[in-house]
Amino acid sequence: MAMNVVALRPKECVRQDAEPIAAIYRNLGTASAEQVVTRELGELALTMAGLAQQVRTHQIQDLSRQLRQLQRMAEALGLVSLGLVAADVRTCLERADVTAFSAVWSRLLRIAERSLAPDKSLLDQTFS
Repeated sequence: MAMNVVALRPKECVRQDAEPIAAIYRNLGTASAEQVVTRELGELALTMAGLAQQVRTHQIQDLSRQLRQLQRMAEALGLVSLGLVAADVRTCLERADVTAFSAVWSRLLRIAERSLAPDKSLLDQTFS
């Protein structure tokens, strides 16, 4: 009997809320807001990279706190999906569910990649 192997490539639907960034632009003006948003996205990317390094090296002692920080940063920038999945990873970690952690961590990586991709659609939504 021949077995067919199908490689699944999950495609995540990334939800974003343009209002937090729009509020930053309203409050600070374009030039200052661009600097703030760029800095915050950079910090978020660094936080995600740090988390990935910790998971790769199995250093999870401070992971829950850092996932909460990632969640807050994502929410402040309107990255709804990223914040929700970061919270889900924390739940798996706190429950010590290794299988669920692995699956949800993989989802977080996919969501982060799509959320932090150089895509101007969120900014376009902010000013339309």
